[in-house]
Amino acid sequence: MGTFDQIDIHFLIAAICIITSALIFYTIGVWGERIQKVLKLWHIIFFILGLCADTAGTALMEHIAQLTHLHDRIHTITGVTAIILMFIHACWAIWTYTQGSLKAKTDFNKFSIFVWCIWLIPYCIGIYMGIYLHE
Repeated sequence: MGTFDQIDIHFLIAAICIITSALIFYTIGVWGERIQKVLKLWHIIFFILGLCADTAGTALMEHIAQLTHLHDRIHTITGVTAIILMFIHACWAIWTYTQGSLKAKTDFNKFSIFVWCIWLIPYCIGIYMGIYLHE
């Protein structure tokens, strides 16, 4: 089990802030779409912002894991799965927005909610790990 030094803490704070911004962006996009009941361009922008923030935050977390030797296989698998799903979600959202029918645009939120829920799994695992490692 590794320990955190001052540099690691700065990486950790940056990663937490970036991944939390991913949560905020993605939540605004998904629930904004849900409330408005139809896929709009600004929702897609927030999906992409969430994806970019999550990817950057995950890269920082991976760097921290390498420095501290604190790897968790389930967290890694669920995190990578979430990023892949977010990427598919963003691509499908763009296609639906530009090529899809009105029905496709109104039904798209079902997939959005699904991906958002899956994304919460590694986010919550990360919170749990952070609390557990600092007890």
